[in-house]
Amino acid sequence: MDSGIILPIIVFAVFVAGSWWLLTLISSRNSQAEDRLERMGRPKSLAEIDIASRRDTGMSGLKKMMEGMGASIASQQSDLEKNSLRVKLANAGFRSETAPAVFQGLRIAGLVGFLVVGAVVGVITEGLSMMSLLYVFFIGGLGFYLPGIGLWYLRITRQKEIFLTLPDALDLMVVCVESGLGLDAAMRKVTDEMKSHAKVISEEFALANLQLQMGRPRREVLHDLGVRTGVDDVRSLAAILIQADRFGASIGQALRVQSDSMRTRRRQLAEEKAAKTAVQLIFPLVLFIFPGIFVVLVGPAAINISRQLLKQQ
Repeated sequence: MDSGIILPIIVFAVFVAGSWWLLTLISSRNSQAEDRLERMGRPKSLAEIDIASRRDTGMSGLKKMMEGMGASIASQQSDLEKNSLRVKLANAGFRSETAPAVFQGLRIAGLVGFLVVGAVVGVITEGLSMMSLLYVFFIGGLGFYLPGIGLWYLRITRQKEIFLTLPDALDLMVVCVESGLGLDAAMRKVTDEMKSHAKVISEEFALANLQLQMGRPRREVLHDLGVRTGVDDVRSLAAILIQADRFGASIGQALRVQSDSMRTRRRQLAEEKAAKTAVQLIFPLVLFIFPGIFVVLVGPAAINISRQLLKQQ
């Protein structure tokens, strides 16, 4: 068949499949919302039983499938590689025990899916040739590394949000501690007050507070908080609180010193970016603005000079 006939058919099939998936997702969300509203009107014990019985949804089935696909790769990795991947996933907000296997399954699924897409595109555009084989390898490699790129973006975005909201959380903790609250109660207060506009840091503090309530040592909880977030300021905050708790120093004073140092660091970063602005503006000025100015200023004079030269000839 002609490629001009096959390509519209493939595009139409992809569009239909995407529309069906989107409509299915919306309908499942609506059904879940209706189930939640229905459970809110029931007694607490019945609602909890109903929640436990309905946890196995379509997404959990997909998660199990990805976990099964990635289990083979995860079993061949060393403990150091597993720990490194687990830390990266935790920095992105995925703290489940099955997250590494699911991530490896996504890489395999992306490789297989993009290999098929690359084969179809290569055969349609180039036929059975070496160029079509290059299409297959290039697009397949893109599908294999695409989950890693997405994980990197999620890590950077989450760490940036934590870095921007941490000084406000520290200020609130300083006020709470100096007013007589303990560190656990101060973290709980930060979670309650900042959960609407600082969800990530509130979630991390809530998890740390839950671990403290379950009886874990404070040193381990604070160390895990620094490792789990992957932000240098949170690591330094955890180290300062651990030292203050070990030697009996004032936690409020330690929090105040850390808050001041963080604000100083943020101001220095802003000054550094402002100093780099002049150098970074050179490239758009030379590539985009200067040619237009050159044409406007020199263009009329060049036209007059060319006319005069033509008249003399």
